[in-house]
Amino acid sequence: MADRYLSFTGTAPGRFLTRRLGLPQPAELTRWSSRRPALDGHVLHLTAGKTDLGLAPVLARTGLPQDGTGRPAAVVLDATGVRDVDSLSEVHAALHPVVREVAASGRVLVLGAPLDPADHHQAAAQQALEGFTRSLGKEIGRGRTVNLLRLTDAVAAESTLRFLLSPKSAYVSGQVIETGDQEVAAPEDWDRPLAGRTALVTGGARGIGAAVAETLARDGARVVVLDVPGAEDEARALAERLGGTALALDITAAGAGERIVAALPDGLDVLIHNAGVTRDRRLVNMPAERWDPVLEVNLGSVLRTTDALLESGTLRRGGRIVATASIAGLAGNAGQTNYGASKAGIVGLVRSLAPRAAAAHGVTVNAVAPGFIETRMTAAIPLLIREAGRRMNSLAQGGLPADVAETTAWLAHPASGAVNGQIVRVCGQSLLGA
Repeated sequence: MADRYLSFTGTAPGRFLTRRLGLPQPAELTRWSSRRPALDGHVLHLTAGKTDLGLAPVLARTGLPQDGTGRPAAVVLDATGVRDVDSLSEVHAALHPVVREVAASGRVLVLGAPLDPADHHQAAAQQALEGFTRSLGKEIGRGRTVNLLRLTDAVAAESTLRFLLSPKSAYVSGQVIETGDQEVAAPEDWDRPLAGRTALVTGGARGIGAAVAETLARDGARVVVLDVPGAEDEARALAERLGGTALALDITAAGAGERIVAALPDGLDVLIHNAGVTRDRRLVNMPAERWDPVLEVNLGSVLRTTDALLESGTLRRGGRIVATASIAGLAGNAGQTNYGASKAGIVGLVRSLAPRAAAAHGVTVNAVAPGFIETRMTAAIPLLIREAGRRMNSLAQGGLPADVAETTAWLAHPASGAVNGQIVRVCGQSLLGA
């Protein structure tokens, strides 16, 4: 369903009226397309504190020129050398003069260092960057995003830098992402990094799942679209269009994991857990018949399928697991105790499994946590609740399935091996929750 308020505020009368009434003024976001694969403008590279990150060569490979006139498309502040309260003044001194100049739908990316448990002054200063970036994200406006990336190795973080400094991250703001220093290999073709790889998308026939399948196929993957038998026709039509295959299967059924293993004799590189259901009702009115299916589809099947694919060796070394959480699992939501529990369970799965899967199988485990995304499901929400969901984030609008898909594709990227155990909200920086 079209966001008519967003369209109205893009007109001269709409801008005038909403400004006079103090109403939200969302800006149309610049998203990736084949005609517009990069932000328009240059990147401004600043530093705070003493740093030897060696960032310039990596920034040069993102496609954004480091010199230019006019408004910068992105500002990258290397604050990895900030170690005390005094050096935090350098953060202010660097960004204060330039924030207003960042182009609409531009990026502000602050680079921080992991917190040092042996140095509480460094840890305090680096943690301060989180409050700084989240606050700046809520005030910067004009469709611009602000994120904090904690890193120790610029080369290992290249795929993440490319994502956060591109139109693909249009609806990702106010996030704190940490990358390790694992050695990663750059793909032969950054435009088709998944060429020669196989990806399985559960719940892939429609909505966000279909967008994920399309994006992974765009990036070169052979996609297996899995959905329930009732959606087999849609799954098959999508798979044929993408040059992939369809798999009709109820993932909660006994032996579902073994059937998936049997359907992938040549192995799997990317596992996307997208299938999910809702059965909303307040707990006092929620019978077991509404609780059990949500926990089974959203969490139980994810655990069992993941175990089966890892233990069988079907998911190859260098593989990627991306599960779908939700801001409902992070912040809670009235009428969704079952859904919130299932999505919080995904967060627990990721945090526990990520280090063990990397050590034992060479596989990373991450999650996306969507906020209000424009789908057929949210289009059915009553008007006033739908409008509140759209406006209660720093970008003052709902996201699109493509926003979740682009974030998923970044986590599935073969050069994203240094990204592990992360929960990335795709919510336009929701004003609720952590």
